[in-house]
Amino acid sequence: MSDPNLNTLAERLKKCRKNQQWTLDQLADQSGVSRSMLSQIERGKANPTLAVACRIAQALNISISELVEEPWTQPTIEVVRGDDPANVMRDDESGQVQVLTSPSMDATEFYRVTLPPSGQLNSKPHFRGTREIITVHSGSVEVVSGSDIVQLNQGDTAYYQADQNHRIINRSDSDSLLYMIVSVGASTNSVGHEWDMEGVE
Repeated sequence: MSDPNLNTLAERLKKCRKNQQWTLDQLADQSGVSRSMLSQIERGKANPTLAVACRIAQALNISISELVEEPWTQPTIEVVRGDDPANVMRDDESGQVQVLTSPSMDATEFYRVTLPPSGQLNSKPHFRGTREIITVHSGSVEVVSGSDIVQLNQGDTAYYQADQNHRIINRSDSDSLLYMIVSVGASTNSVGHEWDMEGVE
């Protein structure tokens, strides 16, 4: 889809969502498309697959033609720019979370997470069956999933259940950089992240 039509899609999606008086979280719940992807589409930063657009249209009770104007085309190569501020979900003194996911990967989400000393990423349970994978690029972190706790150092990878309370904590005295993949449970294609970033007391 060309850039002008991405802008048209963004405007139409935002208008239809507001007509329903829905938040992005509500549309994510109804459509099975993650909130982060919906946000990118509404900003004209993402070119969703036809399947994703159809789910959005169905949730809004409109036809696909009411969202798009041209025959659907999907690029062979999709790029998520590292310096695009639209992809930054969180950025404050407790850390940064950057979305690296292509919109076509609607059952998988990919993130770059930076945690300063004493920073932590707290997550409520995601949908049943959801798993997370993190690899520590630099530094070290503590991962808590339910009652289990592990320490990860540079180069380590952990797989853990994300359908229960879980968190990632940097207890070191330097920044930690990690990459996180979220594999969405079979019950839905929307993880529905509710993250809370804060310092360790």
